Amino acid sequence: KYADSYDMTNTEQYRPVYHHTPAYGWMNDPNGMFYKDGVWNLYYQYNPYGSQWENMTWGHSTSKDLLHWEFQGEAVEPDVWGTIFSGSAVVDHNNTAGFGNGTVVAMYTSAGENQTQSLAYSTDNGKTFTKYEGNPIITSNTPDFRDPHMFWNEDIKKWNMILAEGQHMNIYSSDDLKAWKLESQFGAEYGNHSGVWECPDLMKLRVRGTDKYKWMLICNINPGGPFGGSATQYFVGDFDGKKFTCETAPEVTRWMDYGKDHYATVTFDNAPNGRHVAIAWMSNWQYANQVPIKQYRSCNSIPRDLDLYEYEGNTYCGVTPSPELTAARPKKSTKTLSESCEVVVTLKGSATITLYNDKGEQVVMTYDDKIRTFTMDRTKSGLKDFSDDFAAVTTAPVHGKMTHLRLFIDKSSIEAFDAEGRMAMTNLVFPTKPYNKIIVKGKGKYAVYNLK
Repeated sequence: KYADSYDMTNTEQYRPVYHHTPAYGWMNDPNGMFYKDGVWNLYYQYNPYGSQWENMTWGHSTSKDLLHWEFQGEAVEPDVWGTIFSGSAVVDHNNTAGFGNGTVVAMYTSAGENQTQSLAYSTDNGKTFTKYEGNPIITSNTPDFRDPHMFWNEDIKKWNMILAEGQHMNIYSSDDLKAWKLESQFGAEYGNHSGVWECPDLMKLRVRGTDKYKWMLICNINPGGPFGGSATQYFVGDFDGKKFTCETAPEVTRWMDYGKDHYATVTFDNAPNGRHVAIAWMSNWQYANQVPIKQYRSCNSIPRDLDLYEYEGNTYCGVTPSPELTAARPKKSTKTLSESCEVVVTLKGSATITLYNDKGEQVVMTYDDKIRTFTMDRTKSGLKDFSDDFAAVTTAPVHGKMTHLRLFIDKSSIEAFDAEGRMAMTNLVFPTKPYNKIIVKGKGKYAVYNLK
């Protein structure tokens, strides 16, 4: 069958209800995300012709609420320069590139004999793209030279772009999105270097409760994650439009999420009210091609709003479920667990939360108030034989006392957050039957909000 003749109804056992998935085929990194005219546009690494990684294309989905997504087909397809790897898109409000006011301009990696960077632009709000006749615009002989992330820097009234090269980041500036000047490099001595650096982002964030602003650089790495495989690290510091200066010691590694399934995290351009809204690919390269689903592979995390907060003299990334998720709650909560819901656990000290079904499958989560850690054990969560790397116990530090735990459960995933944004943990699960019971032991009570 041709791919576009598939039955796209949501019939698979593990397909989530309120997370984005491709209608069919393989998906990995989110790409080119932007907000415009009330619509969130999400592009992604996509294979329309199979459910494993190959034939990289930009797929496209849109949403008005960040929870319910509509598949829009393929937006940028392979050409003579290569297949279409990760990249970014910006709304060019002031026509700096000469394609017209409000044009959406995308930059992506063309993966051919070498990895080079190419431009495409859209005058219909991202539905269709025209490739720039001057492609490729940045070239290199480096094997890993990819994932350009552009943004308008109001401080210097120019465009900046950060791009991953090997195990460091290149930082560029531009007046017109076409001609880019290499300003500096960052990362050779900093953070984790157990794998290739990929999918960067760079943003200016307010420090919570203060008038201070700092810059945060996101660096996704594979392998090298805290529990094996791929993960997202970040660095906090200063950026003058040319050079990023990290405020932590070179040997310090900070993880944005302490689960196994949070990678390729980047933010939407042009988000309203100065928000920095991030979405991750909810999988891990250790087993992404083997997870037990057929029609499609992979989903995205829930959207998260990012900020910075201070704790014991250090500045950390705050990761909070986007307010659209709170708005989606029904007016009344219940005590009955469903396969697509948010569970809010009110804590007054240490507690253990167990989700389980009558098959003996369970996920056990523990908050230890004394040492301020949160742990999730999915070793008995359901199907796991597809990979020796899947069964895992993941542990996160909590920077402060946790009083409210937010759990987002959706068919095949559990995302756990401190309600204050000081801990995030994202893990896939494949129970043969949905978890329909919950037990909270310790000083805690819970409420369930069913999400549709």
